[in-house]
Amino acid sequence: MTRGGPYQTFVCSAGSDGDGIVTVAVAPDGTLTERARTTAPHPMFLALRPDGETLYAVERVDGGRVSAYRIDAESGGLERLNGRSSEGAGPCYVSVDATGQYAFVANYQGGTVAAYPLADDGRLGEATDVVRHEGSGPDPERQAVPHPHAIAPGPENRFRYAPDLGTDRIEIYRADESGALRPAEAGPTTVRAGAGPRHIAFHPTEPYCYVVDELESTVTAYERDAESGELAAIDRTTTLPAAFDGTNEPADVHVHPSGRWVYVSNRGHDSVAVFAVDAATGRLELLAHEPTRGETPRDIALAPDGEVLLACNQHGDAVVSFAIDETGRLEKIAALDVPKPVCATFLESA
Repeated sequence: MTRGGPYQTFVCSAGSDGDGIVTVAVAPDGTLTERARTTAPHPMFLALRPDGETLYAVERVDGGRVSAYRIDAESGGLERLNGRSSEGAGPCYVSVDATGQYAFVANYQGGTVAAYPLADDGRLGEATDVVRHEGSGPDPERQAVPHPHAIAPGPENRFRYAPDLGTDRIEIYRADESGALRPAEAGPTTVRAGAGPRHIAFHPTEPYCYVVDELESTVTAYERDAESGELAAIDRTTTLPAAFDGTNEPADVHVHPSGRWVYVSNRGHDSVAVFAVDAATGRLELLAHEPTRGETPRDIALAPDGEVLLACNQHGDAVVSFAIDETGRLEKIAALDVPKPVCATFLESA
């Protein structure tokens, strides 16, 4: 299979030799080469503006911060433009809407989500809205208070979805020209008690989305109403093999650009679970578990052409690339030493 690329990725690194964002070139054959390293304090998650000129990072510094970085197309290096308070402790997620006008941040420890306007040059404006989640779940250690773990714009850019691990809800906000996070009329989606919803990924063409449930090692399929934003659960599948009885916390979920497969990272089993998508129903069928060749794969990323998957082994100090074959299964290609990688995101080209 002929692969696309070359691609450029940015990886959050929180190693003992200094925190930073590592720029990595991904060759058409899937091999990895470090291009640049930019100092950044404890970066945890990244998002790109649609024009590919600005990168946004949430950083666990100064009580929580979100920063904007201009991308140097020649060197792959980053120039910090500005930063804003993340409006809550423990920021864990940042996203940008399809128009490139707003960025959104989830604060795990602070229990808040926030929206920020973006200037033409990519700089972050002051937060236009901050919403504090309310509620709790049955797990006294992990769910005593709200813990929003993501906030992601939906495909039509009409709604923003915020899975909250602490409250067992997916809060749904409708888009607003003022940048406010207005609750959708359909209300939040309540998930199974103790599930701990973490990340969400949308099917590229069908009205389905998939949420990884950290506390019970499952992935739940939902049918999404494009008009109201409402989610209705249609299927739940374990992310683990039947014989595994160890501790596991799945972290990330992605839908292949073709819509044929879903990938989930397992921290503990240290694998990527590969699922086939039934296009008629949205349900998932487990195909395989591919070892990530390292410990604690916190994040995974898919190349825009869908030919390569990257796994960030947080406690394995390496980013590992895998080829995706015609069945959706994975085959290791290469590895690159990166201290404590926790997130990766792809640019269209190197």
